[in-house]
Amino acid sequence: MPHPDLQYYIALSMAPNIGPVTAKKLIRELGSVRSVYSRSERDLLRIHGIGPQLAACLRTPGLLDKAAREMEFIEKHRIRALTYLDRDYPKKLTECDDGPIVIYAYGDHDLTRGKYLSVVGTRNATSRGREICREFVQKLACLFDDLVIVSGLAYGIDVCAHRQALDSGIRTIAILGHGLATIYPRAHRETAKKIGEQGCLLTDFHSPMGPERNNFLRRNRIIAGISQSTLVVESGKTGGALTTASMAVSYNRDLFAIPGRIDDRRSDGCNYLIRVNLAHLAQRPEDIAWTLGWRTDPAREKEMYQFRMFPADDERKILQQIKENPDSEPGAISRRTGIPIQNVLSALLEMELKRWVTLLPGNTYRIRGDVV
Repeated sequence: MPHPDLQYYIALSMAPNIGPVTAKKLIRELGSVRSVYSRSERDLLRIHGIGPQLAACLRTPGLLDKAAREMEFIEKHRIRALTYLDRDYPKKLTECDDGPIVIYAYGDHDLTRGKYLSVVGTRNATSRGREICREFVQKLACLFDDLVIVSGLAYGIDVCAHRQALDSGIRTIAILGHGLATIYPRAHRETAKKIGEQGCLLTDFHSPMGPERNNFLRRNRIIAGISQSTLVVESGKTGGALTTASMAVSYNRDLFAIPGRIDDRRSDGCNYLIRVNLAHLAQRPEDIAWTLGWRTDPAREKEMYQFRMFPADDERKILQQIKENPDSEPGAISRRTGIPIQNVLSALLEMELKRWVTLLPGNTYRIRGDVV
């Protein structure tokens, strides 16, 4: 059941120039969110930090009407709105002073269970970055059924993390920089649909709000705050991933970064975070589990080892062909082995995730090590 005062919470979240910290202070000082709208301006002005301008913002005409329309939208589209005082509100966000007073969730609404890991990185990810991102998500998902991957649905590392979580059969949460009346970027609409079925789309923006540039800083604070830890896969010296990393540190969250080559600009940010001791060095997925104290089942670790080390029949045939014919492309592999092209493509993807083969320019593949 929605909070009985939900309309007032939504209206307060829409009030111009009233951020979450001020909104929570108003509710605390006045005793309830309804009191924010029922008490006199004189009462508002008695609160430290509330001057005539902020008091006028709270009296912006039409706020309660806009909130009522928002409630109609979320009811029509089966969206759940949670206030920061609700039992189902994400626990980690309650620890953040600037956590939103209202969030909107579409999909799996249970935001209180699981091991949350935020995964962020550059929009211009390299093939190496995407490969490492998939490997980390895949292996952690195999070790922990309750893993929840959080990211921002952006190009590059974000969507790579979401898609690997979906492929691995675990929940994933996309934090949006806009309302739920739209999806941005449009190229990720199909992925967003799957996330809504196997996870959750989450935002603190009301439905008509579009993907404006300044919105993404607000989005990043939720990515950083909702999880116990954040992993930076690839990042330059500046950008959204570094901003999210900084926010995670400010929230006293564990931060991990994957090191890169010293001459790779898209790893400058990760190397910097490690160099100044802001981030733990993450060389393997197990490093994250060990640092966070996530206990693993030895039987599952053995199962994962066997999964990674022993190829299936089709994989063994494909690996042998690539070994004999370096830089092979999928069509040639299919012709030489007699394995249908779709099966070859599927197997190559799996072997790339297992780090048995490397995808090269020109859609060709090469063995990474002596696995045959």
